[in-house]
Amino acid sequence: MELIKAIIVDDEQDARKVLTALINFSDYPVQIVASCNSLETAVIEIKRLKLAVVFLDIQMPKYAGYEIINFFDEIDFEIVFVTAFEKYALKAFELSAIDYLVKPINRARLDTTLDKIAERVKTNISIKEFKLLRDSIVNQNFENIVIPELGGNLVLKLNEIVCVQGQGNYSIISLSHGKEIMVSKNLKYFEKVLANNRHFFRSQKSWIINFSHLIKYNRNSGALEMTNGISAKISSNKIDAFEAFLNK
Repeated sequence: MELIKAIIVDDEQDARKVLTALINFSDYPVQIVASCNSLETAVIEIKRLKLAVVFLDIQMPKYAGYEIINFFDEIDFEIVFVTAFEKYALKAFELSAIDYLVKPINRARLDTTLDKIAERVKTNISIKEFKLLRDSIVNQNFENIVIPELGGNLVLKLNEIVCVQGQGNYSIISLSHGKEIMVSKNLKYFEKVLANNRHFFRSQKSWIINFSHLIKYNRNSGALEMTNGISAKISSNKIDAFEAFLNK
């Protein structure tokens, strides 16, 4: 595989040196061809060098990392945030399927990121979801979920998801217009990315439901009647939390 050209953008020199060293020690074909301490200089280098990947610190003087979108008509390179940002931002990254590394960088986590980069570059997948990420961070408004899948990303509107049913390492997403989609993510993954959304609740070990699509609740049988004729379940030990959630 050809070398994947990359740039590191971080206002801290030591941080740039550490990440460069870790990438150089890895077995992945990622080559750091530039290192910048500001977004302005990075933009010049990205346009000049036609890079495939940008490792981007999100907290820098003058411009935040996500403001990179304002300097380009189209984002045609991969972006990996390298940050010590608060959990809220990490939630945005997870929802928008943009990878991130948390300082101090874990080598195993970096290998996972580099593996993902190599796969995306090989299959010529571009970051079409970056504007969604930027809007999510700026507005703190999550209307979509982007689910990374082999060969591309699946973008779904949260208000169209009726429920998610776990089946081992896979999940079935039921949508309001009747379509069902099987994805290679377990239910724990969806519980994590939907944790702060007030409409979703994990009612049972195999179910996450969207309260917006709940029609009827039977406390005795534990049955949850959803739109589209879907019958979900609620565990007895979840009933109190479920009813408290409902009363909100």
